Amino acid sequence: MKNYLKGALAALTLTFGLGAQSAFSDGHSWKPEGPIKMIIAFNAGGGADTHARLIAEDLQATLGWEVIPEQITGKGGLNALIALRDMPNDGTAIALVVTESLGYNARAAKGAGVKPGDFTPLTTTAGFQMGIVAKADRGWTNFGDVIAAAKAGEAVRFGVMSPKLADLAYVIGTSNDVDFNIIEVKGGRATLNGVTAGDMDVAFVAGAQSKAVASGELVNLASALTEPLKQSPDAPMISEYNVAFDANGAFVFVAPAGMPEDARTALTEAIVEATANGKASGMIAKAFGGNLNVTGADLEALLQSEYDDSAALMEASQ
Repeated sequence: MKNYLKGALAALTLTFGLGAQSAFSDGHSWKPEGPIKMIIAFNAGGGADTHARLIAEDLQATLGWEVIPEQITGKGGLNALIALRDMPNDGTAIALVVTESLGYNARAAKGAGVKPGDFTPLTTTAGFQMGIVAKADRGWTNFGDVIAAAKAGEAVRFGVMSPKLADLAYVIGTSNDVDFNIIEVKGGRATLNGVTAGDMDVAFVAGAQSKAVASGELVNLASALTEPLKQSPDAPMISEYNVAFDANGAFVFVAPAGMPEDARTALTEAIVEATANGKASGMIAKAFGGNLNVTGADLEALLQSEYDDSAALMEASQ
């Protein structure tokens, strides 16, 4: 995943086919035969849910397609993917998950039998702005201060919101000869709340920290990406702390496998247009630093890479 997403994070926008040309203007004749069920693998009210619903509104307002959002949460997106897998592949069923759902989570849950090839990738919408966050009043200015505190005997509580990030936090610790108290909760909002309330000393947060960082309440101590954070470009990257892994990732729309190409193209370009210029674009810019649209063969390769590369992190965390 690192190789495929690093360039996309730098560019912030990769487009499908003819790029900025969209289904709004290029004369596609395809349209759904009925309402489009949009499965959202995230709890209501968060950034992921909000931008999905804004995209649904854009598709309805601009193209006249009826889009019905439906929450199917749990198991890191696997419940949504399992539900989607057996739905019609005619463009009337899509789902918003994260690349981690089809990578680490799919590989870890062998019993679920989920793999990237079970789905037709459409487009990513936004990349994570995954920082390691702390309250500013702790006095820590970068993640090196956290490591120093842990080596001095402080019990550092490290909040995470997924098994992959739990493994990554463990590897960050072992790579720096410290042992963090890893606390796993559900969702980035929960890690943000945990740091703010003082229940966690540091935590992974994937963009929801932006307002609190801007106000000076929180600080991004490090980027967990292979690129600097948009909001805190001077924060070090975790690679500077002997860590060979990262938390690169993105929100991604997928459909059941075998979707006809005309449906795939029309849906992809319509979603891309909504993330770039629709009602969702402003929210995406504030929360995630801008739209990120990886599509077509590049997206297929990215998802397969995330699935394949997850084995190394699992092994390193044993």
